[in-house]
Amino acid sequence: MMTVLLIIQLLVSAGLVGVVLMQRSDGGALGIGGGGGGMMSSRGAATVLTRSTTFLGAAFFALSIVLAIVAGVDAQGRSVFDEVEDDAQTLDLTIEEDTSTPSLPDER
Repeated sequence: MMTVLLIIQLLVSAGLVGVVLMQRSDGGALGIGGGGGGMMSSRGAATVLTRSTTFLGAAFFALSIVLAIVAGVDAQGRSVFDEVEDDAQTLDLTIEEDTSTPSLPDER
């Protein structure tokens, strides 16, 4: 179920990015539809794109909440460290003390 929701979330987010990029910006420098003479009239395109953006944004928000809930329900309350085997091989990092006294190098 989680995989299906993630794929739907990916498709919705890609659609949302595409719809936002097609909208006309105020500065005229952003978006694909920034110039005049598009396929649709500017009024009709704005209405369709605005409604599409609203729908896709709401779907993205709702899917994000559903994914968070599903991930919380599927969680078993265990840590990654709980899965480490107790008899795992360990390294001995103890330092053995040298009982001999240090000496200075011979001066010539």
